[in-house]
Amino acid sequence: MPIQPPNGSPPPILVSTRDLARLESLLESPAFSGQPAAMALLDELTRAEVLPPESMPDNIVTMRSRLECEDMLTGELHTLTLVYPNEADAEQGLISVLAPVGSALLGLSVGQNIQWDAPGGRKLNLRVNKIHYQPEAAGDLDR
Repeated sequence: MPIQPPNGSPPPILVSTRDLARLESLLESPAFSGQPAAMALLDELTRAEVLPPESMPDNIVTMRSRLECEDMLTGELHTLTLVYPNEADAEQGLISVLAPVGSALLGLSVGQNIQWDAPGGRKLNLRVNKIHYQPEAAGDLDR
C-alpha cells in the first residue's frame, strides 16, 4: 500500500542531487532492479523535489541522517539512521532505505507524518520529531 500522511495524499519530499544519483545507481544494479522495495523507492524518488546538497534544509531526512521519530499509535520513540542496504542493522537502529520505513522516511521534514500498512496488516504512523545528524548540515558532503 502506498505511504500516506493522515490527509491521504503523499507528503512533499526533498532529496539531494547526491542522494538521488547514488540511489538511482543502486536501483539500477542487478541485485535490486525490479524488486518491489526498489520500485517503491523509485516511486518516492520520482515525486521528490531535488536540491543540491549544499541547499538542503537541515530539517530534512537524507541518506545517513540520524533522526528521532514517534509511533503516533503507541507513543514509542525510535532513534534511527537511514542507510544503504549493505549498512543496515535493525538492532543498531540502522534502517535500509529499501525497507518500507526507510523509503517512507527519505525526504520527509521534521513534523511530517507517514502512514502505511506493515506486513500482517498492522497500521503504522510515524512522525519525524527531530534530526540529530544530517550529513549536508554537518558539511559531510562526501558521506
